[in-house]
Amino acid sequence: MREVPPRTTVPHLFLQRELVRHPSAILLVTQLVGVLLYATNDAQAAGWRVTFEVFGALVLGLAIWAVRDQPGPTWLAVVLGVTASGLSIAAAVTGSGGLTLAGAVVHALFYFWAASSMLGYMLSDSDVTRDELWAVGATFTLVAWAFAYVFSGLQQVVPGSFTAAVDPDAPRTWLELLFLSFTNLSSTGLSDVVPVLPQARAVVMIEQLAGLAYVALFVSRVVGLTLNRKRMTHPEAGEQVRRETAGTDPRPGR
Repeated sequence: MREVPPRTTVPHLFLQRELVRHPSAILLVTQLVGVLLYATNDAQAAGWRVTFEVFGALVLGLAIWAVRDQPGPTWLAVVLGVTASGLSIAAAVTGSGGLTLAGAVVHALFYFWAASSMLGYMLSDSDVTRDELWAVGATFTLVAWAFAYVFSGLQQVVPGSFTAAVDPDAPRTWLELLFLSFTNLSSTGLSDVVPVLPQARAVVMIEQLAGLAYVALFVSRVVGLTLNRKRMTHPEAGEQVRRETAGTDPRPGR
């Protein structure tokens, strides 16, 4: 569990310490802002692509910062992050398909590594901090980004892996693949983007299993630990819950 810096009454120092105390929250908010940024203009113009990749480099940096205290070599995260950003920016400038594929592969490796580090962070102890609650959402977005890059790389290797209601024969844009990843991981459906080739369907099935396992194992554990902490802090509330569950509430009229 991360060390919690002491509080301060000075406004700017208080804000600085709060940011340091909740890196997972900053990562989650930044990724959600990225979703809105991608939605502003999903064109393939070089200028926009470079802007997106620079923003992606910021997200990678925040991810490294968020998992810096977790087990595992930090240098590996730095190498993967710098390599992924460099490849993606070069691909945006040159339009090289090979660089795009390499960037997608390294990005996927980085996001999977960051997500596994966040999972280790949430499982490291039985205390649930506010940052760990933010980490639940941040980990979900990391996994969604990772699979979106897997889809992007797969689309490069096996053209026509995905189709959609609009321009069904065209390669799917990054926003479409990210949308597919979010809807698939959250088990809300495949949306209007559909895997049509066996390789794509296999990867989609793996993501569906990952999303189900994440909710069943990790989210439920965090919620359970949070409720258990409240019962330990307020034993009378825990006793009342047990009585209501057992149907033996001693209060009159109950």
